[in-house]
Amino acid sequence: MGLRKLRLKMPKQWHTLLLKTAALSMCVALLGAIGLPQASRDVAKESARAIQPWIRDAVIYEIFPRAFSPEGNFNGIAARLDGLKDLGVTVLWLMPIHQIGKEKKKGSVGSPYAVRDYYSINPDYGTKGDLRRLINEAHKRGLKIIIDIVANHTSWDSVMMKNPDFYKHDAQGKIIWPYDWTDVAWLNYDNAKLRDYMIETLKYWIRDFDLDGFRCDVAGEVPVDFWERARAEIEKIKPDIVMLAEASKPDLLVKAFDLDYAWPLHSTLSAVLMGSSPATAIRLVWEQEHAKFPRGATHMLFSDNHDESRAIARFGERGALAASALVFTLDGVPLLYNGMEAGDTSESGAPALFERLPIFWGNVERRRQFPVFYKQIIALRRDHPALRRGETDWIRNSDQQRVVSFLRRDGSEELLIAINMSNRPFAGFAEVANGSSFKDATPDYFSIAHLAALPALTLDSWEFRIFRRALR
Repeated sequence: MGLRKLRLKMPKQWHTLLLKTAALSMCVALLGAIGLPQASRDVAKESARAIQPWIRDAVIYEIFPRAFSPEGNFNGIAARLDGLKDLGVTVLWLMPIHQIGKEKKKGSVGSPYAVRDYYSINPDYGTKGDLRRLINEAHKRGLKIIIDIVANHTSWDSVMMKNPDFYKHDAQGKIIWPYDWTDVAWLNYDNAKLRDYMIETLKYWIRDFDLDGFRCDVAGEVPVDFWERARAEIEKIKPDIVMLAEASKPDLLVKAFDLDYAWPLHSTLSAVLMGSSPATAIRLVWEQEHAKFPRGATHMLFSDNHDESRAIARFGERGALAASALVFTLDGVPLLYNGMEAGDTSESGAPALFERLPIFWGNVERRRQFPVFYKQIIALRRDHPALRRGETDWIRNSDQQRVVSFLRRDGSEELLIAINMSNRPFAGFAEVANGSSFKDATPDYFSIAHLAALPALTLDSWEFRIFRRALR
C-alpha cells in the first residue's frame, strides 16, 4: 500500500507525520549503511583499565618523520635523541612509518595515513634496520617509542585490495571512502578475516621491533570489540605497552586503551583563547567529561598536533604558552608536537600533510622563551607528583570569565595554578584558605616579581602562575 493511497484515508496531519517518519527512517538506514561509528555505551559507573605508572607520568612527543629533521628519516630522529631526552619527554610517537599509496594520492607526497602495506617501511624514512637502531637507541636512553596504526582505511593501491571483501561497498558494489577522505578506501570490520589480518600486523610490530605500543588513528571508527581482542593478543607478546586512541569515546577506555584524546577540552580551550567562550567553559567541559567516562579514565591533553593549525598561529606566542601551561598542569598526559619547543609555525595539517615542509628549528633564535618554557614546565611536572597523579579541585577567582584557577593535590603537597586566558591584565583574588602558606613555584623564566601574596593575585595578559605548599 503506497503513501499516495494512504493519503486518501487519513487526516492530513497523520499523512505529514508518516512522511516525516519515513524520511527519518531512510536517514537512519543510510547512516547505518555507510558505517558511521555508534555512540559509546554508558560506562560512567565502570572503571577504566588500570594503567602503568610510566604511562600516567608520561610526556608524549609526536614526531612527523618527514618534517622533523633536514634528513626527513629515522636517522635524523636518532641524531636528536639526546636533545629530546634533555627536554624531558618520555614517549616518542612516530606518525605513520609505512609506504604511502600513490593511487588517488593528495599533494605531491601523499598522506602518511594512506597506507599501502602495513608490513612495509616508507623508503624515504630508511630501512627496517634503521628503525630497529632508532628503537634500540631510544630504549638505551629510557625513552619509549610507539608508532601510528591506521586501522580504519588503506590507500587505493593497498596490497590488501586483492581481498575486496576487506572493504566497505556501496549499493552498486564499489569500494567506498570515509567522509571526504577520497585518497583512502574504507575497511570493513564485519569481515572476520580482516580482523585476523590486522591483529597479526599489530603483533608483528611488537614482536619483531620491540615497540612500546601504538597510537591508533580514528580509533572510534573501528569496533570496540576489535580493539579489546587486539589488546589481549598483543599483551601475550609484551604486556607492558601503551595504547592511545585518537577518539573521545568512553567505552574504549574500559578494556582496550590506556589513553584517549581530550578532544572536547581541546576544542573548548581553543574557543576560550580565541575569545568566543568564557574561561568557565573549560571547567564545565572537564566536569562533563569526568561524568561520562569510566572512573579513573586518563586523557591525553594537547593544544597542537598534526591535524590542527599551529597553536602559535591560532593563539599568538603568549596565548600558545598559556594553552600549554594548562595542558601540562591539568590532570592527564600532555602531548608536545614536534617544533612547539622552538615556536615553529610550519603547518602540517591538510593540505600541508601531503607535502614535505620541514620544521624551521631556527625559529628558536627569535623565540628563546619557548624551549626554556617547555623544559621548565616538563621538569615541574616531573618533580611534583601532585601534577602527575594528584586530584583536581577547581577554585573560584574574581574574574571567572577570563581566568581559570584550580588545585592539584596529593597527600604531601598542593599546587595552585592560575592562568589568564585573555589579552587583558588581571588583578583580583583566588578563593583559597590560608593563601599566605603558598610559595610561588612559577618557572624562573616566567616568574615576575609580584608584591602581593595569595589570595591576592595579579596576572599579565596570557600570564600563568603556579604556587605550592607542603601538606606535611
